[in-house]
Amino acid sequence: MTTDTTLLQRGQPVHLHRPAPPAAAEAPRAWTASQVLALLQQPFMALVQQAHAVHVQHFPQADIELASLLSVKTGGCPEDCGYCPQSIHHPTGVQATKMMEPAEVLQAARAAKDAGATRFCMGAAWRSPNDRDIEKVALLVREVSGLGLETCATLGMLQPRQAAALKDAGLDFYNHNLDSAPDFYDRIIGTRDYQDRLDTLQHVRSAGIKVCCGGILGMGETREQRAGLIAELASLDPAPESVPVNNLVRVAGTPLAGQEPVDPFEVVRVIAAARITMPRARVRLSAGRRELGEGIQALCFMAGANSIFYGDKLLVTGNPDVADDRALLRRLDLPVTSELNPS
Repeated sequence: MTTDTTLLQRGQPVHLHRPAPPAAAEAPRAWTASQVLALLQQPFMALVQQAHAVHVQHFPQADIELASLLSVKTGGCPEDCGYCPQSIHHPTGVQATKMMEPAEVLQAARAAKDAGATRFCMGAAWRSPNDRDIEKVALLVREVSGLGLETCATLGMLQPRQAAALKDAGLDFYNHNLDSAPDFYDRIIGTRDYQDRLDTLQHVRSAGIKVCCGGILGMGETREQRAGLIAELASLDPAPESVPVNNLVRVAGTPLAGQEPVDPFEVVRVIAAARITMPRARVRLSAGRRELGEGIQALCFMAGANSIFYGDKLLVTGNPDVADDRALLRRLDLPVTSELNPS
């Protein structure tokens, strides 16, 4: 019956209406840099409050994802990224190494899982891997996946066939950061352009792999350029499932070694803007978390950060000890994803 039905109950007419059909899903919103800048320029507490409301709506359990990152091939990178100690262009003392053996990687992955990590990311200092490199990484992906961990890789630029091969191996996420806003990019990197990064992200998406993509704060960019970075990320279609926010680690020998530290409260603002513009993403406090201190980290969690790299080493910069991280989360009454959803 497609019309209203009228029944008599105790002498009174009762009208029964069919429920309205569900509204169509809202289309993804494309954010402009000016819109994100307006967010960043709100009063600090108002911005954090707004971001927290969005966070609670989409992550009501307020759990923190623990991820571990292992450099499976360190140093010798031909790129000239001004922040990176693994570049051959910078006298940082980082020696190029061969790719780790699968047994070594599996040992690290088991330790990460035992410590509560649910995602294991493997990084290699390549500009763009060759097909033989991809075969080796694909083997690692299969082995780590077999442990029940989500897998992620960051290997540089990919071709479509390489992204497809990693998908076939079971790769869950691929990390390829935009690093900065487009208008700041050529001040920190000269060996590739912004479109190269966007092309790799498209290849990854087309292969059916989830995207992990973020940027770095504290490289000398303006607030307007931070807004530009967040706008670029939020306007990817679809937006990244994971958004790492890095606080520049100033390493001796790199061009950015003498850069003034970013105001820690600015990191909180960017976390908040990321949460508002990408409400379903895991926003990760990544490199440079130690330098922020526990109070700022707590504000970042309040503003929507819900993932951290912890344990072992974050590439070559080190990372807070596992025990310290877990103690902080307990003090903040923040549950860990692996404890809510044990595998």
